[in-house]
Amino acid sequence: MDSSILEKVRELRGQGNSPKQIARALGMSPAAVAPYVRAVAEQASSTEASEAELAGCWINAGWGEGLGVPDTTGWADDAPDGQGTAGTVSVVVARKHGWDKLSVCAYLVDVYCLGVKHALGPDVMSEVELHRFLPKWFRIYPHGWREAPLDLARHLVFGAVDYARDLGFEPAADFAGAAGHLGAWEEKSAVTFGKDGKPLYLAGPNDDVRHVVKTLERRVGPPPNFDFFAPMPESQISLGGHRLTP
Repeated sequence: MDSSILEKVRELRGQGNSPKQIARALGMSPAAVAPYVRAVAEQASSTEASEAELAGCWINAGWGEGLGVPDTTGWADDAPDGQGTAGTVSVVVARKHGWDKLSVCAYLVDVYCLGVKHALGPDVMSEVELHRFLPKWFRIYPHGWREAPLDLARHLVFGAVDYARDLGFEPAADFAGAAGHLGAWEEKSAVTFGKDGKPLYLAGPNDDVRHVVKTLERRVGPPPNFDFFAPMPESQISLGGHRLTP
């Protein structure tokens, strides 16, 4: 992302200009300027929300399967490999909200390819409501969830967003409102994303599979530069000269 364009977008947005007005002022298409507008919104949200005291951070066990994580970080994931949820990471961050409430955000992240696929919040909850929410949010993970340092959550979520953007994919629209609970992000993630360092697209039931694969082909070239798996009713589906085999 061009830092000079980002600064111009931040300035124009601060003056109250709409995304379309910003695009015209910069001589860019609305589609080209949209990632910059989202980035400005995420950074503004981060600055505002990071002022609230952290109440807790949780992540699913098994988050690290297939990722490169330096030993120097101290971020250990002791869950066994081979889980069916590998490549999907869930995070919950809670901050103090008044004297007896919590402001909670949750993130569903594809760390192998697409980045943030869904985000919730901020939602105001009591501690009792939070403890009811956690088992629901982490219900798909066979080894449950555990407390985690906020720095790990930031490197995973923001890092996956950066990785996905390099591949041509923007985070889900609801991420902009939830990004602030992670704090400001101006770093480069210590985590190596993709499955063992290579993009792996695991198609979801609502994905536009052809669009995703074509985008990957434009960014990194055809397989074996990336891998994909797309379960389909048919035994095989032809896609751009390649075969999707369940």
